[in-house]
Amino acid sequence: MRLHPAAILLATALFAAPTASAQSAGGISVAEPFKVGTFEIAGNPVVALVLRDALVVEIGPANRMLERDPRYPAVPAPVDMLDLIARYEYGVQRRLYEIVNDLSQRELIRTDGAPFIHEVDDVRTLAPILYPGKILNAAVNFYSHVNETGTEEERAEARRQRREHRGVPYLFLKPARGAVIGDDDEVVIPHGRDRTDWEVELGAVIGRTAKYVSAEDAQDYVFGYTVTIDVSDRGGRPPGGNPLTSDWFVGKGHDTFAPMGPWIVPKEFYGDPMEELRQTLSVGGEQMQEARAGDMIHTLWELVEYGSSIITLFPGDVINNGTSGGVGMGTAVRGEQRFLQAGDLIEASIDGIGTLSIPVVGEDEPPGGTGARLPPVRSYRPE
Repeated sequence: MRLHPAAILLATALFAAPTASAQSAGGISVAEPFKVGTFEIAGNPVVALVLRDALVVEIGPANRMLERDPRYPAVPAPVDMLDLIARYEYGVQRRLYEIVNDLSQRELIRTDGAPFIHEVDDVRTLAPILYPGKILNAAVNFYSHVNETGTEEERAEARRQRREHRGVPYLFLKPARGAVIGDDDEVVIPHGRDRTDWEVELGAVIGRTAKYVSAEDAQDYVFGYTVTIDVSDRGGRPPGGNPLTSDWFVGKGHDTFAPMGPWIVPKEFYGDPMEELRQTLSVGGEQMQEARAGDMIHTLWELVEYGSSIITLFPGDVINNGTSGGVGMGTAVRGEQRFLQAGDLIEASIDGIGTLSIPVVGEDEPPGGTGARLPPVRSYRPE
């Protein structure tokens, strides 16, 4: 992973002062809120502002136009999202506010206002971070997701026991490059794996280097929030061989299994997710999940505390908050299991951020191997 010099600088600032107050930076306020994302423009990934969920403003050329005015000092535009996040508190936040204010004052916030402003539907939306250094996901972090296959009495008892014995969070690593895809990219069901599941989650994007951060201070270390889907393979591994039967790499690590996007909302434009959060997911237009933060077992801030107690978190790393009841393997919501099929459309939404739309396709049978390949589920779990 390329480490920008600013990220190295951040490593010496673990306990720096909190970021500027909401919607102000360095003593200036911004004309309107914005989001940030990565888009394919003229065949290249470009980091950009998103205004009104409709307009994409390329930061590089917008910055060059602004700097023609002698009142504005030169500030290097971010080369990618990791660079933007790492330098946000070190000049980039103020510069983005200045760009938005300048465009607003010139009345240029429209598609014909400048050649670097595009309709969002006219460009390809990529995953906002290409690619996070690491992705940490919380397992079973919503009470409604505890024992979704049990009877109503069993589920109630499992939730009661979990409330009385919360323990520490359970986090697992999700791959980044290969697994991360963006809005309208396809989730590929691996050949022979017929129990592919969905989990909508809030992704908290780390903004500062963090080690042993307390839950009370965790919000200061977050840059912003995005929508993620923890696509899961519930087929498990075949019996025999290694006696360990729980295989999180098989369950979570396939290509395309980490959709992210469509963009990131800087935290000053979102609020406190432990108060504001509402996350939903539908498949084929049928709502499968809906949850609010009050259903969470460990708060987002506790996840940051726990994760940073094990490994240093760097700008651009992502912590996902877990998912609620309504996943495909559960029977509590629909009375039966249901898994993703080729042709399905997943739509994952979080109020205040946006909607991530992901079509589902199947994979053709791969060429033969030596026998050390993950086999089809039906070969060891016939229905």
